[in-house]
Amino acid sequence: MITSPAFRGKRYAVLGLARSGVATVEALLASGADVTAWDSREEARTALLPGTGRGAAQSAVEGKKPDAAQIPSTTGFAGGPPPRSGEETGSLSFADPLEIDLAGFDGVVVSPGVPLNKHPIADHARKAGVPVIGDIELFALARPSLPPHKVVGITGTNGKSTTTALIHHILETASVPTLMGGNIGLPILGRDPLPAGGVYVLELSSYQIDLTYSLDSDVAVLTNITPDHLDRYEGFEGYVASKRRLFEMQSPMHVAVIATEDGQTRAIAAFLRHSRESGNPAAFEQKKLDPRVRGDDGVLEVKSTDIADQSRWPSLQGPHNAQNAICAIETCKALGLTDDQIEQGLRTYPGLPHRMERVAEKGGVLYVNDSKATNATATAPALAAYPKIHWILGGLPKTDDLDDCAPFFDHVLAGYTIGQAGPMFADILRHAGKPVTESGTLAQAVDDAAAAAKPGEVVMLSPACASFDQFKDYEARGEAFRAAVGAL
Repeated sequence: MITSPAFRGKRYAVLGLARSGVATVEALLASGADVTAWDSREEARTALLPGTGRGAAQSAVEGKKPDAAQIPSTTGFAGGPPPRSGEETGSLSFADPLEIDLAGFDGVVVSPGVPLNKHPIADHARKAGVPVIGDIELFALARPSLPPHKVVGITGTNGKSTTTALIHHILETASVPTLMGGNIGLPILGRDPLPAGGVYVLELSSYQIDLTYSLDSDVAVLTNITPDHLDRYEGFEGYVASKRRLFEMQSPMHVAVIATEDGQTRAIAAFLRHSRESGNPAAFEQKKLDPRVRGDDGVLEVKSTDIADQSRWPSLQGPHNAQNAICAIETCKALGLTDDQIEQGLRTYPGLPHRMERVAEKGGVLYVNDSKATNATATAPALAAYPKIHWILGGLPKTDDLDDCAPFFDHVLAGYTIGQAGPMFADILRHAGKPVTESGTLAQAVDDAAAAAKPGEVVMLSPACASFDQFKDYEARGEAFRAAVGAL
């Protein structure tokens, strides 16, 4: 795991003991911090004890498993990962941070899923003068004690997962030590540090950026910005400002790769150029001597049209993947990779599960799982990628329109709607002159589409909606699609 002497003797409250919360607790304890942890689920609290080996308290009845809520406020190290040479391990206690005095704490660590605009922990911590942070901020604070390395931070409304995985894959195929984390993969604090020369590739949602204050990315990447998560922000501008903060945290001469194909990304690029040029003009003269980076200010503006031919990259088809690819290419160039190394990675990239994933071909019909497309903007590129589509869509809607998809309605042979948005989306498609079957459930939609599809056509799940009305997450929805196709 990633540990740091920067945490030794510090006090942190950790709210939420899912996967990232547990990794955070273990990393802090191994670094010598004192941790007060909490989760409303008793099973999550008790599960933490065997995982760390800390907290050897027993109940009054010999041999009975203790209630985590009754564990003493100071619980010392009792087994678990051994301390490193010269380090002391911290203590673990359990208490709800909303019910204790936070004065003297160095931070409250929360999951990105905690809505800071609504959850009382934000106000409680503010009154105590304690920052509310996430595990990415702890990683940023630990960086000086890690072997020399670089960090790539990737954000954007759509495409950031593919871009993150693609950059990681290109580095891996070029034999560069690399780890992928943040909003994808395993919690970064739970991973072993990279050796010198390694690159940490982090997908960062706006929620994670909101909890981060000192992550100085060597390369920061922005794919695009469209309205999303507006329940967490004061309007669209608040969401845009969150994305912009990834670049505001950068040192002036570090590289920014921005796909300037919408008004918001163009505005951020202009803002960044202005702030960098006015902030340190002498440094930009020095930057001109670096042949690996185009642009005197380190701001690289890219567009999907910079990619002339995607035919060599089977898992990177469609205009959205051209944008992902150009962001990855320029990032890897900035990291010092050669054109041949980058091309090898692009050719061999396997793609992400649930993102335009080719599930099967049956009777000449291709079945594509694009469950990760949880809004219309994410679905539009998938529709653009194939000319004859039987489109399965619907779920928990984020908007009441499909305007971003409309330019590609001519690729849609028929629609099959599911979930809460089903009737609304059915009306939209009918008004566009498309035949629609209101299937209701995903399994029924697969059956309906398979019955109508002909050889050379595509049955695609690209819902343009969240999944939570019928599934626990988009992964579960994608797995259900795979299972339904497998049962045909």
